[in-house]
Formats: sequence, C-alpha cells, structure tokens
Amino acid sequence: MHIKTTKCNRFCLVASVTNQEVFDRPEAQAGFEALFRPFDPEVQFQYFKSFRRVRISFGDALAAAEARLRLHKTEFSGKAMKLYFAQSVHIGSPRLEPPKPDKQFLISPPASPPVGWEQSQDATPMVNYDLLCAISKLGPGEKYELHTATPTTPSVVVHICEDERGGGGGSSTPDDSDHDDKPRAPKPKIIQTRRPDYAHGVEQ
Repeated sequence: MHIKTTKCNRFCLVASVTNQEVFDRPEAQAGFEALFRPFDPEVQFQYFKSFRRVRISFGDALAAAEARLRLHKTEFSGKAMKLYFAQSVHIGSPRLEPPKPDKQFLISPPASPPVGWEQSQDATPMVNYDLLCAISKLGPGEKYELHTATPTTPSVVVHICEDERGGGGGSSTPDDSDHDDKPRAPKPKIIQTRRPDYAHGVEQ
C-alpha cells in the first residue's frame, strides 16, 4: 500500500490573489512581480488564472522565507494578498510502477498463461450401464422403477411407449421422408381430464 506524505517546499511560495487584474493586465503583473524581485532578482512566476493563484519560485530558501514574512497579508491594488509555502504530495514511489503480476492472467485475452499453469482435462461422462441394460430388456407397455418411493419422496418410473406402427386403424397422410407402403397409425388423441364429481358442502 502506498503511503501519502506531504512535504513543504521551502523555495516556492503560493500567492492567493483576489485581484483579477493580475491575470489580465501586463501592467498589474509587472507591479506584482516588483514586490518579490528585491528578495531574489531571478525569481520566477507562474500564473493560474482559474485558481486565482500565483506560484513564486525562489533560488534561495531564506529569500522565500523573508518574502513571506514581509508580504503576507499585505495589500496589493486595495486587496489583501496571502502567501503560503508550496506543498508537494508524495504517494509511494516517485516513479509510476506497473501493477504486481499476481492476477494479470485473468485479463482477456491473456498474453501468456501463468507459470505452472496446465490445461485441465475434461471429466469422463458418467454412463449408467445398469439402467441402459434394464431399459433395453423392456418391452412395450412395461415399466422400470428407478427410485423407490419413500415417505418424503415419490418413486421414479420409466415407461416404454407403445409402437405407433403396431396398432390398427385408418391411415394418415404419409411423411415425405417415409418411403414405406405400410399405412401409418393415427396420432394418439389427448384425452381431457374428467372434472371431479361435485360434493355438496355443509350449508352455513
């Protein structure tokens, strides 16, 4: 985890200027800079109009301290000017380092698999040969109980359907894929469930 630290820059001052003319008029800028040049002739200025701040960089820490001591809360163009020492925020390493490669292989598509990674084998499908053998021995109309009923669960029973070609009856329209001359049995009809008998209730 990176640690955030704040350090005070003894060579730079930040001036809070409320007078907008300092950022728009060259004459006002020249008068503002003339206040700090007696402390350091090589002083440099950076204007931040959106924040109404001016960064003042000195070549000597003593000159910056003396300028702040004498000019802090002094009037400039009829308005008070405040001076502060600039602060630099340091978070972790001074260089931008790449993230740790712990989970980089999860990025899709991965550049390469991680060290020690192996292809997983597909599991063998489970085939119940006893069930297949029991079903193959059944005939039409017979059933096979897979699971015996318990007091809390029902039984599971497999029923073998009747052969549609085995029954008699009228012929239906042959399928295009059926080339046999034998007539096909009619499709089974869905029998609706009969409504239960009405039971007279107790009259209240």
